[in-house]
Amino acid sequence: MRRILIPLCASLVLLSACTTTKGGTASPSSSSTSQTSPSNSDTELPGSGIPRVESPIDISHFRDAPCDALTADQITRLLGAGVTPKPDLNSPAGPSCSIHPDEGTQASILIIFNNVDKRGLTSVYQADYRFFMPLSPVDGFPVAAYGLADDRADHGRCQIAIGTSDQQTVDITVAQSEDNIGKKDPCEAAREVASDVLSNLRGGS
Repeated sequence: MRRILIPLCASLVLLSACTTTKGGTASPSSSSTSQTSPSNSDTELPGSGIPRVESPIDISHFRDAPCDALTADQITRLLGAGVTPKPDLNSPAGPSCSIHPDEGTQASILIIFNNVDKRGLTSVYQADYRFFMPLSPVDGFPVAAYGLADDRADHGRCQIAIGTSDQQTVDITVAQSEDNIGKKDPCEAAREVASDVLSNLRGGS
């Protein structure tokens, strides 16, 4: 089953200090060639050339409580005070948490505990996405950005998948506020959110 993409038209306000990804180096046409015709079965994970998750995380708690993925203090730091996260246990792609301010800004974060399949990052690498870019690991966990298009420059959006085991991913979509588009790579912003999420996942609550 093809992984479900949930586009966002909102944007994210984040701290400005960060390292940068290699902007402009992604080549959707070449990456899609490498993602077709998978040579490994579902029982042979990860697929050839796909990074292995060396220290799998038990994320079962977060499938029942997806908004526990970020603490209240982390949400305030990322999006400002007074933001209430909204869980959806019946999201098509898997249990999710949507986080965005109620007033004025279109800033947002979406976290999905993906249950479309049990192939982890292998599913992302071998799908035929027009935008696909492996990113530097976050705290030792492999990460890739993917989407129907590269929305970083024009829309300030990026969706990433973090391998929490060879069979599972947590997907994070970040979209920047209009004032911040072009000032920071949204995929790097998503990696920063991923670092917070992974810290909480490993803490178990």
